[in-house]
Amino acid sequence: MAFSFLLMIACSARTHDKGGDKTEGIDLKPEVTAPVFDKDSAYRYVGKQTEFGFRVPNTKAHEATAQWLADELRRHGARVIVQEAQVTAYDGTLLNAKNIIGSFDADNPERILLFAHWDTRPYADHDPAPANYRKPIMGANDGASGVGVLLEIARLIGKQQPRVGIDIIFFDAEDYGQPEFATSPQQEDSWALGTQYWARKPHIPGYRARYGILLDMVGGKDALFYKEGFSRYYASGINDKVWKTAQRIGYGKYFVDIDGGYITDDHVYVNKMGIQSIDIIQQDPNTETGFCKQWHTLDDTMEHIDAETLKAVGQTVLEVIYNE
Repeated sequence: MAFSFLLMIACSARTHDKGGDKTEGIDLKPEVTAPVFDKDSAYRYVGKQTEFGFRVPNTKAHEATAQWLADELRRHGARVIVQEAQVTAYDGTLLNAKNIIGSFDADNPERILLFAHWDTRPYADHDPAPANYRKPIMGANDGASGVGVLLEIARLIGKQQPRVGIDIIFFDAEDYGQPEFATSPQQEDSWALGTQYWARKPHIPGYRARYGILLDMVGGKDALFYKEGFSRYYASGINDKVWKTAQRIGYGKYFVDIDGGYITDDHVYVNKMGIQSIDIIQQDPNTETGFCKQWHTLDDTMEHIDAETLKAVGQTVLEVIYNE
């Protein structure tokens, strides 16, 4: 993923009526008790991905991880489709990509889309050492964390289905975007190649969902999730729903009421195909990149993953989808 333009942070004070909604003569939908998110299970899911090695397209580690992800979704009761595609990287490299799609309650017309990218970046182009720029990153946070949270959610859905159908998609070739050291002209759409392919050719023709939630870099210690710019532009109501839910259940220290920068990520292309989608993604205005300091470096490893952050994100998403 990449910033579209300069990160802009603006605090926004909002007040909420703590008395709740009161509508005379109308029975409001009762709140549902969502399953309890297991932070340790999610942490193990993150670690398992890193054990495969660098999940860069066209590698054996990538192929093995794809098989494991599909098998895990099936094990939890999902109907699985592996969408294979050849996509072209910024430098002309043909990438053998796999979008891994797991559907729960597949015949339910009311659906919510949850997604993350599962590939890892072939370039540590923000590493402090220039000698490392062309080395791949482990992607414990940038890739594996979002997938780990969604695998734990899939495990729980397999035991207790919400009232809506859920589609979980692990998108491929997100992080093969044009590196900082490239000398070719800037290519705006060199990121999220698997998502762009799916947006043109969804796994079900005419696929629709009420909305989508993208998880990207959701495992960092002391992570802060600002309200990302494209999420506010395309899906402000969904954004507000998720942030209010997080604050209501005690995760306001992670989901801060602050407007963040505009980030070119998978959700942009899902929005462009007509499904309102938001991005839960760690931002840090105190770094040069606007992301956590391990972003696109060799330091994106398990030692920087915090199970408590995974819990905050996973439980929030569960509360949202089980109360639809």
